[in-house]
Amino acid sequence: MASEVEKKAVFDIDSAKEVVQELRASFVAGKTKDYEWRRTQLKAMLKMMDENEPQIVAALRDDLSKPELESSIYEIAMLKNSCKLALKKMKHWMMPEKAKTSLATFPSSAEIVSEPLGVVLVISAWNYPFLLSLDPVIGAIAAGNAIVLKPSEISPATASLLAKLVANYMDSSCIKVVEGAVPETTALLEQKWDKIMYTGNGRIARIVMAAAAKHLTPVVLELGGKCPVIVDSGINLQVATRRIIAGKWGCNNGQACISPDYIITTKDYAVELVDSFKCELELFYGKNPLESKDLSRVVNSNHFARLLKLLDEDKVSSKIVYGGERDKSNLKIAPTVLLDVPQDSLIMNEEIFGPLLPIITIDKVEDSFDLITSGTKPLAAYMFTNNKKLKEKFVEKVSAGGLVINDTTIHLAEPTLPFGGVGDSGMGAYHGKFSFDTFSHKKAVLYRSFAGDAPLRYPPYTNGKLRLLKALLGGSILGIIRALMGWSKA
Repeated sequence: MASEVEKKAVFDIDSAKEVVQELRASFVAGKTKDYEWRRTQLKAMLKMMDENEPQIVAALRDDLSKPELESSIYEIAMLKNSCKLALKKMKHWMMPEKAKTSLATFPSSAEIVSEPLGVVLVISAWNYPFLLSLDPVIGAIAAGNAIVLKPSEISPATASLLAKLVANYMDSSCIKVVEGAVPETTALLEQKWDKIMYTGNGRIARIVMAAAAKHLTPVVLELGGKCPVIVDSGINLQVATRRIIAGKWGCNNGQACISPDYIITTKDYAVELVDSFKCELELFYGKNPLESKDLSRVVNSNHFARLLKLLDEDKVSSKIVYGGERDKSNLKIAPTVLLDVPQDSLIMNEEIFGPLLPIITIDKVEDSFDLITSGTKPLAAYMFTNNKKLKEKFVEKVSAGGLVINDTTIHLAEPTLPFGGVGDSGMGAYHGKFSFDTFSHKKAVLYRSFAGDAPLRYPPYTNGKLRLLKALLGGSILGIIRALMGWSKA
């Protein structure tokens, strides 16, 4: 009897199919397309966050030992801002956009109508498990879709809380959370979706994309990469160091897709930069950072072992100039700075995603651009300089999901900027109206009356019709006059 109950509780392909069928029935019935439904769901999400902030903070502490400030500001407050922006702007976003028409379709008018895609799947990541789960859902709701959210099993406390809260506060006939690991995700990926958004790493992204290709389902992939920081001389070094620390160790202890991955600076400036890191890191996290309550832990033992493998490689371990302490029982690694690690080391050939920060030295700052562009395109790239020409060259030369000059990571908080990758760091973008657009189809609509029907497009075809149609499509008034008058171009 127990085994039968257990079998029924398993989320398999049939279960996934039932979920999609239920959501599609709600979508086809027009439930999610209604402005009031969208508004009600976003307000319910705001209420959910207002009434459960302590539980959310506690879940994030269970999963990652995340400090309360990081949880409250970088996860909850940012989500609230996304919700409020969507509530404020959604009616405007939903309005058709007027489009110009040409002589080729005269007389006519045109517009672009944003319509929901249908039933979408959001697969989120473990490092910001609340923000990265619900931020895409806000865009999907605002655009009028039915949604399945699959949170990461690597952050189980947050995943469980999300499932409970979404079921209690949101419309379960249109928005569902599916918990689980690989089998459940695989079952979901077997289904036909109208869009899939995945946040995570490139290896799983390829699996998601291959599954989506079977159904010709479009995907948004939010991945990562090795985000570089170029540090020029002649800057306010204390401010620059603090901003790098905030973007690295102040963002989930380096476990963020846009965290600085490595620094490039000149040989002449490196020692001064290292000294600044030593001073500021001790000021922020104390003489024994393993005891600091302001640093997240490494998410699990697998990632802990992966980071130690990077750190303890023979050609790397001797390059530590600050930190390196570790506490296996509590899954903590102290903020660690390394100087002049070899380019062929493991740490320089995969995304670090942790509290280790290598510094690469070069002869001239300008050399950093070739170093960055010789690798894959990162999700973000940063530069600290007062040199106007260097800023311009940085923007011109470096291809990345986003660039920030004289700070790190804060572009994430600006809803007027698209957040997304390029190349190996992902495809598609979201945040603000970009989220709405990501989960919408831009439908082209052309309006004509029965007046002004020209015989030009109908047989029998003649040279005169050909000349006039070419002129109309070319948009040249003079060409149209010539065609009407029977004059050749010569």
